[in-house]
Amino acid sequence: MDFFKYQGTGNDFILIDDRDETFPVSQELIARLCHRRFGIGADGLILLRTHPDYDFRMIYFNADGAEGSMCGNGGRCIVRFAHDLGLFESETRFLAVDGEHTAAVTEQEVSLKMNEISGIEQHPDYAFLNTGSPHFVKVVEDVESMDVVAEGRPVRYDDRFAPGGTNANFIEPIGANALFVRTYERGVEDETYSCGTGVTASALVAHQQLGMNSPVSIQTIGGNLRVSFVANSDGGFSDLYLIGPAVRVYEGSVNA
Repeated sequence: MDFFKYQGTGNDFILIDDRDETFPVSQELIARLCHRRFGIGADGLILLRTHPDYDFRMIYFNADGAEGSMCGNGGRCIVRFAHDLGLFESETRFLAVDGEHTAAVTEQEVSLKMNEISGIEQHPDYAFLNTGSPHFVKVVEDVESMDVVAEGRPVRYDDRFAPGGTNANFIEPIGANALFVRTYERGVEDETYSCGTGVTASALVAHQQLGMNSPVSIQTIGGNLRVSFVANSDGGFSDLYLIGPAVRVYEGSVNA
């Protein structure tokens, strides 16, 4: 079975061209392929399939092998993959688990349009919103020195977010319109180098709580992203874009 490895600011994925729909989907197989000791190693696996109304369809699986909710960096990586396969020239329209997305590709970056957000739940010490995946966002003072796994895992499994749980993001302002973001991701059950839907959620919370304007620059462990948006008068957000690099790392074959 041929596969391709892509990464977007260190968030890495196994990409499979499954337009003939022959990939043997099973949670055990996907978890084994994503395992960093006994497999290829990745934060998730993504199938590219055909769709009669779109350039392609994205089917995303978490590293634990379960089908996941929307993945922003994964979305940017599959757009780069589809471009590399010659499925479109510079702009595309595709279907993901949370509906339609559009994207544009340059040599350096992929700009992915995210779904509109109706609003943010504000709580005394955190915010909560869904940007294609559920996200807890908390402003902290020294995110670099945090033990993100120790702090994030209890949040991920907290009863407040049952039954599906949540991702946990910890953010710190590092400039007028800049954040440092670290994320504990459900499905990976660990801190990842970057989380696209988490970065998107963090930028919107930073706008509401810290007064940051679009575009917000985001520093993650794996690199830099930008989030642009329009803040609506009703508290929601539209014209929401996640922008940054998506790179092919290598390709290979594996016995499934």
